[in-house]
Amino acid sequence: MPRNNPPAQPPASAAVTARPLRFGAAQDDAREIEVAVETPINIVYGNMPYAVMMASPSDLEDFVTGFSLTEGIVRGADEIRGIAVEPKDEGVIVTVELAPGRFREHLARRRNLSGRTSCGLCGVETIEEIPMADAATRASRAVSAAAIEAGLAALDKHQPLNQLTRAVHGAAWCDASGTIQAVREDVGRHNALDKLIGARLRAGTDAGEGFLLVTSRASFEMVEKAAIFGAGTLVAISAPTSLAIERARHLGLTLAAVARRDGCIVFTGALAPETETIAR
Repeated sequence: MPRNNPPAQPPASAAVTARPLRFGAAQDDAREIEVAVETPINIVYGNMPYAVMMASPSDLEDFVTGFSLTEGIVRGADEIRGIAVEPKDEGVIVTVELAPGRFREHLARRRNLSGRTSCGLCGVETIEEIPMADAATRASRAVSAAAIEAGLAALDKHQPLNQLTRAVHGAAWCDASGTIQAVREDVGRHNALDKLIGARLRAGTDAGEGFLLVTSRASFEMVEKAAIFGAGTLVAISAPTSLAIERARHLGLTLAAVARRDGCIVFTGALAPETETIAR
């Protein structure tokens, strides 16, 4: 079974009875099939509800840590004083205790986001409110094609929930050699990336010493989250959007997409020569 964090959290998969059907053939007998669990996650800061996210109920401490960073609520994991996970019949309540000063700032900018799905824009009322990463210079090592190839080759075996359900996205953190250091999975691609970012923040990872690998398309929001985390390279299995390319170029982020085991397309930035690792 796939990993779930503390036992208090609900399982990330569930068995349902279904009847497989082959077209043009006799119907098979009903059998149990594992499906991904999707449940409402109510994120609360202090005593103030902030958002209800539809997500896989695993690695929730990582999820709210990464979400808090990419939403601009905190600047680092040290501004989170505690996280409490409380399963309910109708979903899960995750309460985040912020440092006092940070909580006051959060209250000043709080906006209503109930029902959002982590698309990054739901609840934003004007174009000016769209969250954007700063175009800061990143002291990140360029990633080689060999490292991307290594990460892609190992990704499947690091996704136990997807192997079981074939219904979730994955986000991986790979070191400079392409060795996968951590993977998080979720029914939502943004959630999976937030979970991974949260896990790496909590582990004290240097975002310049590796790259992000995601199983989804490279959308605007995925680029923004990667940049806010401080990663220098984002590799995506599917294609990027035009705005993702534009933002990656502006942010100095290397964006490689349509990544397969036999190659990828580099849309912005550049990969490192195979014979050496260079500073960007």
